[in-house]
Amino acid sequence: MSKDFTDQRLSYEKGVLEADQLPSNPLELLQQWLDEATEQGAPEPYAMSLATCGNDNQPSVRIVLLREITDQGLIFYTNYDSDKGQDLAANPHAEVLFFWHEMQRQVRVRGLVSKIAEAKSQDYFHKRPHDSQLAACVSTPQSGEVASREVMEATFSELKQQYPHGSEVPKPEFWGGYELSVVEVEFWQGRANRMHDRIVFTQQSATRWSTKRLLP
Repeated sequence: MSKDFTDQRLSYEKGVLEADQLPSNPLELLQQWLDEATEQGAPEPYAMSLATCGNDNQPSVRIVLLREITDQGLIFYTNYDSDKGQDLAANPHAEVLFFWHEMQRQVRVRGLVSKIAEAKSQDYFHKRPHDSQLAACVSTPQSGEVASREVMEATFSELKQQYPHGSEVPKPEFWGGYELSVVEVEFWQGRANRMHDRIVFTQQSATRWSTKRLLP
């Protein structure tokens, strides 16, 4: 079975990216683009593809949800025992990608990932919907093999009885937040005739960034 997509074409003509209109800090522009994607109704505009590579030298990518932009970078939450957690323990270098089809924009963010403070993870965990907290407890280890869907559902039901709505669910030790401390950000704006705008911010110091335009 095969499928040929070579005749599929879309002209990108929804925006421009001018170097002389950029803020000095790329995280400000990322926040602006996220706000505009939200205003235009992009589905889950804070969803980002996280790429990691561990000791096996095999790249791995999956969607995670951005939960906070800080002065240093981006915060997301997950299972520390997951494949991504094991990759990051072995190699803290990672990259995330945002893509907003409605705006014909994408952003690549590269940096070093580290665990955030336990107290911050605790605070966020208890803000999550009750059943989402329970589901986090079921998924141990995340990506581990399970005999059937029914086994998962049975564990979930047991936890619902143990921790009914209104009770506090203890945050598992294996669950918490990571922060990607940004060192490079590439902004991409689709343009007609594949003459796309690409501008890269590279960190020079804690408060200074350099920029350059790339060929599409």
